[in-house]
Amino acid sequence: MAHRDHTGHDEHAGHSVAMFRNRFWISLLLTIPTLVWGEMIPRALRFTPPAVPGARWIPVVFGTAVFLYGGLVFLDGARRELANRAPGMMTLISLAIVVAFLFSVAVTLGFEAMPLWWELASLVTIMLLGHWMEMRSITQAEGALQELAKLLPNVATRLEEGRMVDVPIAELRDGDLVLVRPGANVPADGIVREGFSLLDESMLTGESRRVEKRAGSGVIAGTVNGDGALRIEVTRTGDRTALAGIMRLVSQAQHSRSRGQDVADRVAFYLTIVAIASALATAIVWTALGAPAVFTVERVVTVLVIACPHALGLAVPLVVAISTTVGAQHGLIVRDRRGLEQARRLQTVVFDKTGTLTLGQHRVVAIQTAGDVAQSNALRLAAGVEHDAEHPVARAIVRSAEERELTIPLASEVQAIPGHGVEAVVEGRRLAVGGPNLLARLGVVVPAPLRTFADDAAAQGQGAVYLVEGTRTLAAFAVADAVRPQSREAVRRLRDDGVEVVMLTGDTRAVAESVARQLGIDSAYAEVLPEEKAATIRALQLKGKRVAMVGDGVNDAPALATADVGVAIGGGTDVAAESGDIVLVRNDPRDVARIIALSRATYRKMVQNLAWAAGYNVVAIPLAAGVLQSRGVVLSPAVGAVLMSLSTIIVAVNAQLLRRVRL
Repeated sequence: MAHRDHTGHDEHAGHSVAMFRNRFWISLLLTIPTLVWGEMIPRALRFTPPAVPGARWIPVVFGTAVFLYGGLVFLDGARRELANRAPGMMTLISLAIVVAFLFSVAVTLGFEAMPLWWELASLVTIMLLGHWMEMRSITQAEGALQELAKLLPNVATRLEEGRMVDVPIAELRDGDLVLVRPGANVPADGIVREGFSLLDESMLTGESRRVEKRAGSGVIAGTVNGDGALRIEVTRTGDRTALAGIMRLVSQAQHSRSRGQDVADRVAFYLTIVAIASALATAIVWTALGAPAVFTVERVVTVLVIACPHALGLAVPLVVAISTTVGAQHGLIVRDRRGLEQARRLQTVVFDKTGTLTLGQHRVVAIQTAGDVAQSNALRLAAGVEHDAEHPVARAIVRSAEERELTIPLASEVQAIPGHGVEAVVEGRRLAVGGPNLLARLGVVVPAPLRTFADDAAAQGQGAVYLVEGTRTLAAFAVADAVRPQSREAVRRLRDDGVEVVMLTGDTRAVAESVARQLGIDSAYAEVLPEEKAATIRALQLKGKRVAMVGDGVNDAPALATADVGVAIGGGTDVAAESGDIVLVRNDPRDVARIIALSRATYRKMVQNLAWAAGYNVVAIPLAAGVLQSRGVVLSPAVGAVLMSLSTIIVAVNAQLLRRVRL
């Protein structure tokens, strides 16, 4: 993905990473002779450079080459800033190198002072290095995903009328059936039609544990198959795959404006004014005091050189770029940087229930048995009866047994009774599974414990299903939309962070209160229509709360857009949600707490870098102007350049430490 032009400080970033890299290396090669045959480095290191014809002109020629070649990027950026009447970082950088160049030319032509060819060359080279680092950081998240794109196979095995035909993946179309062999990469998004395997989705989700895939499961292009063979029906190819969608989202995030960047740009604007005013004041004051012209010029040059805000320029871009990369590595795709910045200030997180806190699929959530019947055995037998049925309740029983790793027995003489249930012979026993209509049809009397259990389930909005043998009721199952295993921990983490947790659902009050009790949620809004969710978010905001909305990005889109921070749960192949500021690749509500942790860590680094970069200039500019000259403290242009470079390195290293944050 090409790095596109955008406004403000990053306007220069329309140049490619390769351009900054090439200019840096060439400028570095030109800088080495400038340093070796210059005046400052040999004097500081006490060595004599090799004697060559015309040695005194080497710094002049090579320093000028660096200025014209490497400095052109900054001069062009300054021209654009001035044309937009918004002088900022590029203007200050250009001031520093232009002043250093003109000062050195003047010295070469006879002005009595130490020329700054070495400082000019090193200044331009260091700044090119810094911008190269910035560009690399900004594109790292994209690069990591592009590495995954390289995992896409060139050829896919398509099944055509019983034959296996190898075709380029560009020829795959929706509806094609492809074979993914053990250890191979999935060629396109699709749905498993046959087979079972464990897939490695870590490059997309950050989750190292392999994910089970069976008939009906969705798979993502680029992920790595395990030991099983899968037959997959293609649903999306090319630019429509989840991987392509994620790359678009990351690109959008990298080019979105950051509030912190706006602050940095404003600081740079004011710093430009301060630097120019300080330089003028320095010239006027020292001239009025009768200081030698050489001393006055050196003070002015030092002020302009040391005010160069390259550290300030890196303070925010590096942090936000690295935070986007760290987020992507943990399955948190930042679509809008402002959303990530706001997350640290959240006071309330509102979760949609279905598909977010719950699986969005029914499961057996409780079991009550009669007599000495074991719960696991009752569920196993019921799953055997229901195994081939397509009813949602039947699928819930079968899935629950599979997830508990129970061995489901084979059934024979299976008979579906419309509106009542299913009968079958399992392990030589004639069993039936169904609801109250089945009990009435069979004339079965439900024991008091099972009847009480069913009444309690109904009060919580759950359905009750019975396992019957002859005229005896063996067990009752409460079937409902099951709570995600991670939801309890997600709520606990948020509450530990001092964040209020609210649930929003269109389900009945009984269901909402039941789920809220299970998860320890502070409050729940029930029977809320999709179009009313945004109004609920606004009502919370009117109470002075900063609110995040977490939903699936479909019917929750208005609420996601209304919230201070919108978090869309991607859901694997549906990860390319177009709603919300942040997209969670995994269906894991615990990632909301990770977003807040990343936001707080990002803010800390941003503040630290801004404080250092701006504070450095506040202290260094007066020293460069010579306010402590009476006490023998005077910064030469050379020392000013070294301090400026040191400031840049400190900011860059501090930003890189964000990669070590634990989410």
